[in-house]
Amino acid sequence: MSSTDIRLVVLDMAGTTVADDGLVERAFQAASDALGVEAGSPEHQRMLEHVRATMGESKISVFRHLFGAEERAQQANVAFEAAYHDLVDAGHCEALPGAAEAIAELRAQGRKVVLTTGFSRATQDQILKALNWQQIADLSLCPADAGRGRPYPDLALTALLRTGTDSVHQMAVAGDTGYDMLTGVRAGAAVVAGVLTGAHDAERLRADGATHVLASIAELPALLAQ
Repeated sequence: MSSTDIRLVVLDMAGTTVADDGLVERAFQAASDALGVEAGSPEHQRMLEHVRATMGESKISVFRHLFGAEERAQQANVAFEAAYHDLVDAGHCEALPGAAEAIAELRAQGRKVVLTTGFSRATQDQILKALNWQQIADLSLCPADAGRGRPYPDLALTALLRTGTDSVHQMAVAGDTGYDMLTGVRAGAAVVAGVLTGAHDAERLRADGATHVLASIAELPALLAQ
């Protein structure tokens, strides 16, 4: 099946279509502070390295790994989201160059576009509102909509079901992390495109299954039109 047969494009948000600019790490600092982890300590550094390595994963899953007990994980997640919301409200949220145009072009090509995230629905909606993107895609999904977040295939497969796409072979998945790539591979997507505007480099993206590595999401419409 050629790329022109792709009917559904599942796109990550932060790092892929939306600039991150360190917002996740800044919000994590607030979460670790709330849990009493001293900034600059070995424990804090270990946790920060895990956050960086697992960019793209559902945030509550990351906090469950870091803090163990569900109550502590939920406390960290609440603090993280509050800090992230404050950063967005302060204007620290913008689309990556060419992202809005790429989404518009993909839809003009007759493809469905679904935006996915590892954030909660409240955070996702706040980002979409800040960018005036409420109507930019056919659908937006967060882990709670699908069952499990990345690296599981649930988000991509839920996008396929919700849009009425006939086959996984008609689906492309794009993102900036290895977890996005694993999601695409496990969902059976025909195209799994990594972009170099976010957390992980080309080596990590290819190791986790990228079929293509692009400089940015702006290159995706031309790739699928080949």
